[in-house]
Amino acid sequence: MTESDSCSDGGGCDGADDDGPPTVVDGERTRQVAQLSVPEMDCPSCAGKVESSFRELAGIRTIDPQIAAGRLVVEYDEAETDLAAITERVEAAGYTVEDDGGETLRLSVPEMDCASCAGKVESALGGVDGIRRADTRPTTGTVVVSYDRTAVTEQDIVAAIESAGYEVTETAGEDDTGAGQSDESDSIWTSSRALKTWVSGVFVALGLAFFLEFLLPGANAQVGSVLGTTLYVDDVLFLIAVATGGQEILRGGYYSLRNRTLDIDLLMSIAILGALTASLAFGEALYFEAATLAFLFSVAELLERYSMDRARNSLEELMDLSPDEATVLQDSEETTVPVDNVQVGDVVVIRPGEKIPMDGEVVDGTSAVNQAPITGESVPVDKTEGDEVYAGTINEEGYLEVQVTAAASDNTLSRIVKMVEDAQSNKTEREQFVERFSAYYTPVVVAFAVLVTLASPTVFGVAWSTAVVHGLTLLVLACPCAFVISTPVSVVSGITSAAKNGVLIKGGNHLEAMGAVDVVALDKTGTLTKGELTVTDVIPLNGNTEEQVLRCARGLEQRSEHPIGEAIVAEAGATGVESAEVDDFESITGKGVRADLDGTPHYAGKPGLFEDLGFDLSHVHATTDGGVVTKTTQQLCERNNCLDLLEDAVPELQAEGKTVVIVGTEDEIEGIIAVADEVRPEASAAIARLRDLGVERTVMLTGDNERTAGAIAQAVGVDGYQAELLPDEKVAAIDDLVAEHDGVAMVGDGINDAPALASATVGVAMGAAGTDTALETADIALMSDDLSKLPYLYELANDANSVIRQNIWASLAVKAGLAIAVPFGLVPIWAAVLAGDAGMTTAVTGNAMRLSRVRSESGGDEP
Repeated sequence: MTESDSCSDGGGCDGADDDGPPTVVDGERTRQVAQLSVPEMDCPSCAGKVESSFRELAGIRTIDPQIAAGRLVVEYDEAETDLAAITERVEAAGYTVEDDGGETLRLSVPEMDCASCAGKVESALGGVDGIRRADTRPTTGTVVVSYDRTAVTEQDIVAAIESAGYEVTETAGEDDTGAGQSDESDSIWTSSRALKTWVSGVFVALGLAFFLEFLLPGANAQVGSVLGTTLYVDDVLFLIAVATGGQEILRGGYYSLRNRTLDIDLLMSIAILGALTASLAFGEALYFEAATLAFLFSVAELLERYSMDRARNSLEELMDLSPDEATVLQDSEETTVPVDNVQVGDVVVIRPGEKIPMDGEVVDGTSAVNQAPITGESVPVDKTEGDEVYAGTINEEGYLEVQVTAAASDNTLSRIVKMVEDAQSNKTEREQFVERFSAYYTPVVVAFAVLVTLASPTVFGVAWSTAVVHGLTLLVLACPCAFVISTPVSVVSGITSAAKNGVLIKGGNHLEAMGAVDVVALDKTGTLTKGELTVTDVIPLNGNTEEQVLRCARGLEQRSEHPIGEAIVAEAGATGVESAEVDDFESITGKGVRADLDGTPHYAGKPGLFEDLGFDLSHVHATTDGGVVTKTTQQLCERNNCLDLLEDAVPELQAEGKTVVIVGTEDEIEGIIAVADEVRPEASAAIARLRDLGVERTVMLTGDNERTAGAIAQAVGVDGYQAELLPDEKVAAIDDLVAEHDGVAMVGDGINDAPALASATVGVAMGAAGTDTALETADIALMSDDLSKLPYLYELANDANSVIRQNIWASLAVKAGLAIAVPFGLVPIWAAVLAGDAGMTTAVTGNAMRLSRVRSESGGDEP
C-alpha cells in the first residue's frame, strides 16, 4: 500500500504518518484512504468484480479501481471496517493484493514437514492479531506470513510458531530466498529423535523376548503392581519403550490440543495414552500396543522427514547453483568477497571452470558459457563483449570480466528460486479438493473409531481389550497425512524438475492446467521463427552480379531503420561488400527508399515502387553467365532470357514466406533481394511431438500477411493459422479457442503477446531468461529460445497430473481398505502405522520423485 498525499470530499486532511494509511477527518467521523496494488485487476470486468465484492462490507465510502495502474483506492470509515477486511474483499473477488502496506516474512521451520504440522502452525498463527495471511509450505519447510507491522512484530510471529511446538531456524524478508531449507537431512537418522526411537525399538524387542519367552523361558516374572494391576518384566520394558519413543509424539499432541488441531500427533497421543489407561486402570494389558505405537510411529515420522527432505533437496540444488563468493576487480586488483556484498556496477572476474556469480554484461574476454542450469540449453553459448550472462551458469573455457547488472537478491537465478518457492501457494484444483475432503475425513474416521470400540463387543463378540485395540488402530488411520501431502509433493517435484530443465512454472495450478490443454496456439515471430530477418536470396538481373546488387542495396538501406534494411546491410557486411557513396537519401513512405549512389539515382523497395517508375515487371532480363543462382532465376521466359517478376518470381518468393525487395535505377532493375524470418530448426519436430503426445490441435496466430503466414504454417506443420491479426484480434482468437476447447495454451514472446497470454488457459513465454517482463507476464516461461522445451513441458505436466491422481487414489484406497478391515480383526496396529501412515507417505513421495526423470533432451521417461 502507498500513502495518499491529498484528500477530497471537502474534508480536512490530517496527513498520513508512516504507520498506516492517510487519515481524513470528516465532521465527527474519521475515514481512511487505502491504496492497494492489485496488478491482476487489468480490465473493466475485473474492476466490476472487485467493486461488487465490496457490497458486503460496511463502512466503505468510495471505491476507485485504477485499471491502468493496477491500483485500487478505497476510502473507508475506520470505525466500521479496517484494511484487513478490505484486503479480504479484494481476494474474495479472485485477485491478489501484492502490497497492502504490510510486511512479508519468510521463516524456515524445517520440522514442519507434514500437513498436520502445517495445520498446527496455521492454528497458532490464526490466533495472532495483525497477521493477514499465513502460507505454510511443508514441502519446503517454509512459512510465509503477511502481517501488519503496526499490530504485530516479527518476534510475536516466531513465538506463535514456537508455541505450536516447532523451532524457527531462519527468518528472511520477502525479497530474500533460501529460507525453508535445513542442514539436517544428512543427520536425520542420527538426530536426537532418531536415537530415542532406536532405544525405544531395543526395549520393544526385549519386551517381546520376555513376553514370548522364546529366549528367556520363565524369566518374565512379576515385578510389582500399579493401581491394582500386576506388572511383569515385559510390561516394564514396554513402558520404557513408550517413555523413550513417545516423548516427541506426546509433545506434539500437547501442542495440537493447545491449538485445537485434530491431527496425527493428537490422535497418536490419544491412542498411546488410551492403551496405557486401559492397561493400568482396567487391566487390559495393552502395553505392547502402546509401545508398538510409540516406536513405529516414531519410525514413520523419521521416514516421512527423510522423504520430505528428498523433495526439498530438489529445490536446494537450484539454490546451490550460485557460488557464495565472487572475485571483484577494483583498480586492477582482485578481491574475493561474498556475493551479497557485490554491488551493481562492479566488475567480477570469472576464470575457466568457475560459476558466474551474478547477472551481468561481458566487458572483456571471450568464452563459451554453459547456460544449462538456467535455460536448459545443452550446448554452451559463445559469449563476448556486450553479451549478457546469468548467475549460476558455468564459464567453460575462457577468461571473462563481467559488469554486474543485478543485485544478488534480484538476479535471474534468485527470481527463479523465489518463484519456485512461491509456486506452492498456487494450489491446484485437486489440492483444493483434497484439503476440503480432509476436513471431513478425520472427524468421520474418529467417529467410526468410537463406534467400532463401543459396538464391536456386541456386534462381533470380541473382548473389550480387542475392541479398544480396533479403536486405537482406527485412530492411527484417521490422519490424512499421506492423502494431503500427495499433491503438493508432486507439484514441488514437477516444478523443480522443470526449473532444472530450463522451464519456469509459476504455480501448481499452471502445471495442472498445462497437462490438460487440448489446443496449443503459437505466435509466429520469435516463437515459430527466430524473430531475426536475414537475407535468403540475391537474384542479379540485367547483367549485374550479386556483389553489385548488394553494394547498391547496402548504400540505399544503411540509413534506413527498418528491420529489412538492417538485414540487408548485415548481409552485405558479412560478405565483405562495401557501400557506394550515398547522397540525397529519401524514405518513400510505405514503398521503399531512394538515394544517389556514386551520383546515380537508385531505388530499393516493393514491386509497386518500380511499377510507379514505369517498369514492365513481366519482362526483366536475368543474369545467367555462370554465376550461382537460386531456383527462382530458372523461371525464365522461353525467349529473351526474361523473368516475369509479377507472375513467377515475386509470388514464388512470397509463397516461401519471404519479403521481396527490388533494387534498381530509374532506367534498369539491377536485382531482387529476398528477406525472411527463418523458421526455427526445431519447430516442425516440436509440433509433431506435441501431436504425438496427445495435443488435439496446433494453431499459429500472427500479424503477418496471409501469404507469409501460410508458408510458415505449412513449413512447421501446424493444423491451422490466422494471419493479419492485431493484438486485440489475437485475444479474440484465443477466446474463441477457449470457448471451443477445455484448455488452450498460448506460446509467445511474453511481451508483445501479453494480452493473448493472459487470455489463454495457460500462457507460455519464450526466451525469458534475464527478462523481467517475460518472467512476470506468463504462467510458464521457457528460459531459452528452444521450442523443443514445449513438448517436454506438456509431457511433464501430463505425467505430473498422472502422478497426482495415482497418489491421491492410492492413499485413499489404502486408508479406506485398512479402515474397513479393522473391525474384522484383519489389521494389526503395527500394519496401520507402517502401511497407512509411514508406508503411504513414503510411497507418494517416492512416486512424486519420479517426475525428475522426465528430460527435455530425449522426450522423457513415462512415470
